[in-house]
Amino acid sequence: MVCQNEPLVQKVCDLYEQISSLESLKPSKDVDMLFTQLVLTCIPPNPIDVDKLCKKTQEMRSNLIRLCGEAEGLLESHFSAILGSYENPLDHLNIFPYYPNYLKLSHLEFNILNQHHTNVPGKVAFVGSGPLPLTSIVLARNHLTTTSFHNYDIDPSANSKALQLVASHPDLSSRMFFHTTDIMKVTSELQEFDVVFLAALVGMDKEEKVKVIDHLAKQMAPGAILMLRSAHGARAFLYPVIDPCDLRGFEVLSVFHPSDEVINSVVIARKYAMPINSIDHQQNGLGSMIVLPNKCCEMLASLKPPQPCYHG
Repeated sequence: MVCQNEPLVQKVCDLYEQISSLESLKPSKDVDMLFTQLVLTCIPPNPIDVDKLCKKTQEMRSNLIRLCGEAEGLLESHFSAILGSYENPLDHLNIFPYYPNYLKLSHLEFNILNQHHTNVPGKVAFVGSGPLPLTSIVLARNHLTTTSFHNYDIDPSANSKALQLVASHPDLSSRMFFHTTDIMKVTSELQEFDVVFLAALVGMDKEEKVKVIDHLAKQMAPGAILMLRSAHGARAFLYPVIDPCDLRGFEVLSVFHPSDEVINSVVIARKYAMPINSIDHQQNGLGSMIVLPNKCCEMLASLKPPQPCYHG
């Protein structure tokens, strides 16, 4: 068992104690400092396997991921409200300190998507879009300029803020839609999408996330693409980990674990054309693993965000 005597784990536990003792996780000097330290601790490549942590540390990790998710939501809500006060919010996205990270990560995900889905998708869903749906905005503006984006979030306040960002934009206001609902209650509607993005913090632990993935596997159209973000090594203290075997009903096309400041791993999978039950019997729900071409790996290596980002 890997436990507190491991220096990395001890450092993460110390930071967790400080973060959990904060009165608020709203953006502030102390909050920003602690989460930056946490990210800098977890970024360096480390062979640690979080599944082998002792029970106490496993519980700490689960709590820490939830705190990261709460802090991310408050950070995005704060900046979305500021942006929404401008006449043309999308002209001021660079005030968000991690906007360059989204530009680079979205470009990477677009290139990965392009390798496995050669047609321009007509409709894309983003599950867990939040108050600052930068992935959808960047993809819609820079890469998928004719695609419609349907953003799903369970929080009406988040969708209200997000809608305010695109309402004045003549193009995006006609291509970006916001749905306030629990994705687990969305059924046949999911058949309409060529690509579904699943945000890193939809499902704050593996069990919750697998339930969402299983639901998507049942409802998405055969051959549709699922893109999601995972974590690897010490970065798994920040985000839930999804393994290929967790994607029942999908063929895993590629998994990429970055080794630089880009925190999230990128997973792309295709919904099987056969019914899930047939796949389970024949292949136990496991997809194939395909390593990304060197060109894409080299491209990711060149993505150096100006500062670490503790949100997905």
